[in-house]
Amino acid sequence: MPAHAHASDLFLGLISGTSVDGIDAAIACFHAPEDGTSRVRAELVFGRTYPWEPGLRTQLVQLGQHDQHLTLDELGELDTRIGAAFAEAAQQAIADSGVRRRAIAAIGSHGQTLRHRPLGRLHDGIWPFTLQLGDANLIAERCGIRTVADFRRRDLAAGGHGAPLLPALHASLLSSPLEDRAVLNLGGIANLTLLPVQGVVRGFDTGPANGLMDAWCLRHTGERFDRDGRLAASGRIDAAMLARLLGEPWFALPPPKSTGRDQFHLGWIESVLHGDESPADVQATLLALTAHSVADALRATQPRTARVLVCGGGVHNAELMRALTLAIPGAHVESTARHGIDPDHVEAVGFAWLARQTLLGLPGNLPTVTGAAGPRVLGAVYSP
Repeated sequence: MPAHAHASDLFLGLISGTSVDGIDAAIACFHAPEDGTSRVRAELVFGRTYPWEPGLRTQLVQLGQHDQHLTLDELGELDTRIGAAFAEAAQQAIADSGVRRRAIAAIGSHGQTLRHRPLGRLHDGIWPFTLQLGDANLIAERCGIRTVADFRRRDLAAGGHGAPLLPALHASLLSSPLEDRAVLNLGGIANLTLLPVQGVVRGFDTGPANGLMDAWCLRHTGERFDRDGRLAASGRIDAAMLARLLGEPWFALPPPKSTGRDQFHLGWIESVLHGDESPADVQATLLALTAHSVADALRATQPRTARVLVCGGGVHNAELMRALTLAIPGAHVESTARHGIDPDHVEAVGFAWLARQTLLGLPGNLPTVTGAAGPRVLGAVYSP
């Protein structure tokens, strides 16, 4: 164990997901088990979401929807602007929490994903890549704290998808010896972690969650998201449209698999529309798409799931939670809050944990999840 890292140190995690709804910051402490098992206890010391500067958020959403292209100069500037925004969020979290700066061993910064295309095949001349922006040098310099970033690309280099990266933490915090469980993260994209009583931990993306619904709601109502699913609840599911959406070949791919806005964006929706659909009906159908794609994935990979523990922004969409409950009969669908973990900060806590793994020289990925050739220590370390 490196001298600069200890199991009980505080770590600060930063992430902005594909929904670009804010920069999540979490300060967490991780306690190593005393019973010799691999389970780690995470204690959330402080968690808060800090807003993006509106103009920058608009640009990031447009880039995610393929509505804007960048020159190299613009790309470099954007990397700096995102890094500065993450640094400001980290500094604000430290101030708001009252935690002493020197008590934080490291910051784990995910950055902002602009593209995630892991399905390239080198022998076909198609190069896989994932791109997260947010200059970690700037975060380390402005915060005066060691910063760990660029977590996904090492897994890609080892033949994996670079995602999802948190199933190992989910397994440590939320698995049960009594029942098969799944952790469902409803961010811009939905992903599952499968936690069977017997067998290996697996995880994969299931398709769109909030990203498509948010984009559609913004276009037709001016609101950034569909609060409580009210727009969806006012419409009717278009069964024919839903079938066309579920016919997307990506859904039939076996795990490991991951995706992003470059796969599921407004142009993708428009490609299956006839043009006379009401906005509310489309929103209802997009919500049904999330519920059905999650349920289909569970039936195919862990049909005896007894409990689905939900985190991410989608947990606050009452209509979506009802749809998931109906789509997954026989399983309890409930927030991770019922198990002592704030659903809004699971991802940020996860990147705090990944920073800890890196400093301890421990792997952060699970090859059974990402498809990588083996366990890898993830991320690059930027000294203050």
